[in-house]
Amino acid sequence: MPNPTLEASRPGLLRQLGFFSATALVISNMVGLGIFTSTGFMAGDLGSAWLIMLCWAVGAAFALAGALSYSELGINFPSSGGEYVYLTQAYGREWGFMTGWVSFFAGFSAPIAAAALAFSDYLAHFWPALSQAKAPIVIGSGDFSLHLGPGQVLASSLIAAFTLLNCFGVALTAKVQNVLTGTKLLVILSFVVLGLAIGAGSWGHFSQAAVRTSTVPVPEQFFISLLWVMVAYSGWNAATYVAEEVRRPERTLPAALAVGCALVSVAFLALNVVFIYSTPIEKMKGVVAVGSLSASSLFGPGVAGAFSALMALAIVATVNAEVTIGPRVYFAMAKNRAFFRAAAKVHPRFHTPVFAILSQGLCAMLMTLTPFRELVLYIGMSLTLFTVLAVASIFVFRRRQAGWQRLRAVDFAFPLIPASYILVGAAMMVFGVILHPQASLTAFGTVGAGALVYRFGVRARQ
Repeated sequence: MPNPTLEASRPGLLRQLGFFSATALVISNMVGLGIFTSTGFMAGDLGSAWLIMLCWAVGAAFALAGALSYSELGINFPSSGGEYVYLTQAYGREWGFMTGWVSFFAGFSAPIAAAALAFSDYLAHFWPALSQAKAPIVIGSGDFSLHLGPGQVLASSLIAAFTLLNCFGVALTAKVQNVLTGTKLLVILSFVVLGLAIGAGSWGHFSQAAVRTSTVPVPEQFFISLLWVMVAYSGWNAATYVAEEVRRPERTLPAALAVGCALVSVAFLALNVVFIYSTPIEKMKGVVAVGSLSASSLFGPGVAGAFSALMALAIVATVNAEVTIGPRVYFAMAKNRAFFRAAAKVHPRFHTPVFAILSQGLCAMLMTLTPFRELVLYIGMSLTLFTVLAVASIFVFRRRQAGWQRLRAVDFAFPLIPASYILVGAAMMVFGVILHPQASLTAFGTVGAGALVYRFGVRARQ
């Protein structure tokens, strides 16, 4: 049994993050690989520039509804952990464990792998052999296939480099991340402003259709494409992971989540306007490095090379951030005996959770063998499931929790905001299962495996 006196004497986290710091955290976590990679696949699936823009706009509204719902949860549970806290309190410790379990695979390892693969595709502008599509070794076929080539090797090397960097302390990693994040935001702003001001694009591209590569009817495909968009918008809940370190969380959290989400939504819509302005969507179909293609159309191959390199550097910022954040989530859960004990072990010299860092790095490196499209669908299905469950917990808490604080924005026309998030998320998952069963079943299989590990491993030990 823990000693209450000893527990009380241990230093806790300090509430030192204000509105601007919390908002910056949301923005830096949202601006990742999705915006640099998704539109090319959506071009082939939807075949219409206006449908692509509508999908990004609906995704923005969906993310904002989630952010407002999480704000109500955050002001009632002002402790770090996000979904882990909400699901544990609403549904029990097993669901809390599965949040960490799914975060390990779909929340961090798979996005790290996808971002590293996107990095390789952007560098393929200079060295075409790095393109994922040109992997010389393919094992299996279709959705159940593994690809190995120079692109996958480079992606794995990038993951290995940041994994090792993180093992040697967070101070150096933080300095690297600050530089990379600043570069990422500057690249996006410059690309939008210069693209519209001096780029050789055409507004006529918005009226040009593309031959669809998907045989799925457009309404159903729209919900599948939303999975791509929501992977890009993921990170809108970032401030809830550090709620315990936010000053006046009852006011700061809702404002940071809403403002951060709104600013990123504007940036994403502006980027997609530039993408379509630069290139007919017929030429965009299936292109991972859509930013590189757009830069080439707008500025010519010379300037495009510079933008391709800068966008690759922006994606590196995403890899570094996720390699850093993920192990801290597992570490915090393991300290509460809600995850594997080894994840709580700290290196005596470097003060880093080395086991958690190395385990995540190895898993992400193995995932680089998976085709990019399947990785993104797997991430989208997994993360949507758990955010839907978290938003649904509002109904549980409002019914059973005495003294529950209601957020005014959520209370307006209740239950419109949380219910719309749940309904759209459920539709995305239903169509995902029907139209992409392999990736969907892999996602739900990960959840099922986590339940078995908890029941026959973690719970038995506890």
